[in-house]
Amino acid sequence: MSTKAFASQADLQDKQVSFTRLSEHAYAYTAEGDPNTGVVIGDNAVMVIDTQATPVMAQDVIRRIRAVTDKPIKYVVLSHYHAVRVLGASAYQAEHIIASQDTYDLIVERGEADKASEIGRFPRLFRAVESIPPGLTWPTITFTGKMTIWLGKLEVQLLQLGRGHTKGDTVAWLPQEKILFSGDLVEFDATPYAGDAYFKDWPQTLDRIAALQPQQLVPGRGPALTTPEQVQAALRGTRAFIADVYASVQAGVAAGKDLKTVYRETYDKLKPKYGEWVIFDHCMPFDVTRCYDEVTQYPDPRVWTAERDRQMWETLEG
Repeated sequence: MSTKAFASQADLQDKQVSFTRLSEHAYAYTAEGDPNTGVVIGDNAVMVIDTQATPVMAQDVIRRIRAVTDKPIKYVVLSHYHAVRVLGASAYQAEHIIASQDTYDLIVERGEADKASEIGRFPRLFRAVESIPPGLTWPTITFTGKMTIWLGKLEVQLLQLGRGHTKGDTVAWLPQEKILFSGDLVEFDATPYAGDAYFKDWPQTLDRIAALQPQQLVPGRGPALTTPEQVQAALRGTRAFIADVYASVQAGVAAGKDLKTVYRETYDKLKPKYGEWVIFDHCMPFDVTRCYDEVTQYPDPRVWTAERDRQMWETLEG
């Protein structure tokens, strides 16, 4: 078997960006399976949900916002701590950067390691990496469970519905319009990255999203979902993938198999069903490693470092 290029280092193809209007107040910045950004335009201010990976990349989001409104960008919301979601934050010059307290704690614990790890894994997603200011992106406001922000008469609820993609996952919910920005808790036609996940909790968290009955949803990756049917399909697909990885790994561990064997078997089982999803080959080694950890001896995700990334890849794909 030929050794695969590490993670997504060989992925160099730029993606076509779309800026989709979901309502008078909500827009989705999407790029063919690259990380999405949500935009909420209230009566007096703009909120951005997830920032893109670098300030230079964030400028493209700002340009599109400025094509539809001149209201100030006051709030940046971080759905979770991953570098590819947060390191563009400085470009918006927002008054407030908001995250869950759990996300803040993860930045303290593993922000530096994650930054080095992610840039090494997927260089294309960090265009103009030199534009990132030194240090990390720090929230100025944190909350636990629920926080409501009023953009004039427009209500935005920031909700922690449970652990899934990370322990700090936050969704942004517009109850008046039934529009949800899910971050990486939900993907569409894109493989969930689960290297920092809670496999046992994730399906239940998706059930709580479904219970809100969103009419439209902006996933972490993939196109904006503009009908309840599309939303259901995305929830179903994400739930099935997480459940399938977990079931396969659990069965392998119960049979006393080592990580490498479990990885190969899980990859082969899932490839026919999910192999066409964006970043499938990139995610699978990280996803199976984390799942194996969770099933065996690590209830909480271990910190990924650039060195640990390489060792894992060598073990499973070398």
